[in-house]
Amino acid sequence: QVQLVESGGGLVQAGGSLRLSCAASGSRFSINRMGWYRQAPGKQRELVASIFSGGSTNYADSVKGRFTISRDNAKNTVTLQMNSLKPEDTAVYYCNAGVRVDTVYSNNYWGQGTQVTVSS
Repeated sequence: QVQLVESGGGLVQAGGSLRLSCAASGSRFSINRMGWYRQAPGKQRELVASIFSGGSTNYADSVKGRFTISRDNAKNTVTLQMNSLKPEDTAVYYCNAGVRVDTVYSNNYWGQGTQVTVSS
C-alpha cells in the first residue's frame, strides 16, 4: 500500500513563502499523478496543483503565478513551492497520488495533511 508523508507546513506572515514536500513509498506501480489539495475550516477540499509523471502541471486559478509544483520521479517526491502567501491560503494541505494499475483502473492515495497558516 502506498504511503504519503508530508512536511514543510507552518506559520508565516502574508507575503512570505513555504515549501511543502511529499514522499511516496510502497507502490508497486508507477505513480502517474501527484498533487496537493487543501481544505480550510468549513470549506470543501479543493485541488491546489497537480503534476503528471511526464511533467504536465495544473494549478488552481487562485494560486497561479504564486505556487509552483515539481516532482522527482526517481525519488517519488513532489514539492509545492508557495510564494506570496495570503491569509486565504490558510488550510490543511494534503498530498495526493494517483497510481495507474492498468489502462482502465487507478488507485488514489492521500497523506495525513500538514497545516499551513498565513497571518495578515
